[in-house]
Amino acid sequence: MNISKNDVLELRRRLKKTECTFGRMCGCYVNSGKQVVLKFGQQFSELEDDEFYKYLEIAKKTLSGTLGSNLLELSFARDEQAKERQQYLLALKSSKLTNDALLDRLYEQVIEQYAYPGNYLILVYHDVYDVMTRTKDNAELDESSEVYEYMLCAVCPVELAKPALGYREEENRIGARERDWVVGLPDLGLVYPAFSGRGSDVNAVMYYVKTGRPSHPEFVEKVLGCTPQQTAAEQKLTFQHVIQDAFGEEEEKAENAFFHIQKTISGMVAEQEEEEDRPPFALTAEVVSDVISEVDMPAPVREQIEKSYAQSFGDMPPAAHNVLDSRLVAEGTQRVHTAELEQKVLDLKQRLAERQEDAEESAGGEARIVLRLPEEKADCVRTELVGGQRCLLIPLESGEAALINGVSRVL
Repeated sequence: MNISKNDVLELRRRLKKTECTFGRMCGCYVNSGKQVVLKFGQQFSELEDDEFYKYLEIAKKTLSGTLGSNLLELSFARDEQAKERQQYLLALKSSKLTNDALLDRLYEQVIEQYAYPGNYLILVYHDVYDVMTRTKDNAELDESSEVYEYMLCAVCPVELAKPALGYREEENRIGARERDWVVGLPDLGLVYPAFSGRGSDVNAVMYYVKTGRPSHPEFVEKVLGCTPQQTAAEQKLTFQHVIQDAFGEEEEKAENAFFHIQKTISGMVAEQEEEEDRPPFALTAEVVSDVISEVDMPAPVREQIEKSYAQSFGDMPPAAHNVLDSRLVAEGTQRVHTAELEQKVLDLKQRLAERQEDAEESAGGEARIVLRLPEEKADCVRTELVGGQRCLLIPLESGEAALINGVSRVL
């Protein structure tokens, strides 16, 4: 990965009222039947303040997330179709969004490939950023080292506002509020060319996916001409299915194996995180093979896991922390600890019961009172007749206490 966290933050910090340099912004509103309802375009600086900040918030969200998790660096596929897509994106960017034919082509491709059942809004921004030269101590010099020209695209769901009561001013009463169509934050978005090493990378696209949403591989492949990648959430789910499917209907064994695999990966990630400068390590097929070799499972299951893992991830193995379910490891470890404690209690009860049986047998089957005393007290115990009743006497010093049936008593 060439895009760094600092690259993303540098672009994101500029999206403020005083620093934003967006030029033109265009949009296309699409209904649930994939029909175009509205197209528009205007200079970003001419927006009313309320609209300015809302559109800026959408653009900023497209630059949020975690690199390698839901913020992906995509590379163009190595074929003629991908090359043609790349040339098209460069042309659209260079047009500064003034070419309606190029914009319409983008809208048509998104509508064709974006799988969404409701209404949505396609937004496209154009920007030119004078990247200032920086000294070794990270101070900016008053001169530009590069002009970074790019476009940002965001696809936002549009949904009806929730039903609510409100003040109806014309009637001076509280009544049902009219439900409006509200533009939400982006479901997916992209920046092209990517901003990498404080410069333009025409061979990469920075691709944003909302957390928990699918990565839309058909969109990546057909619209962008890039090789699809899974988000961290998708990688985690795929990895879980690889383990579960290998065990078939033996769900309990699958869960137990998955927990032990996750626990091993957790230890590997923790060890790696101790070294701050060490990059995240990839969970290659070889690493997975080593991990599952330590887990008790039949040989055919192990072979199936290795085969399915290689087929699922191929030459793009996930980072280990992407498939790690920390919550599962924590909960599973707690269950194991609780089970161990419960077993210790059962063992202790068993030993006490055995001692009781032994004591009764040694007394010829007669019920006996069992005492546990310090050695120095045991020699002082005696029996005497008290009121005609044979009693067991234990002398107590001043302030000493006795625990009787679990209750402490000072006698």
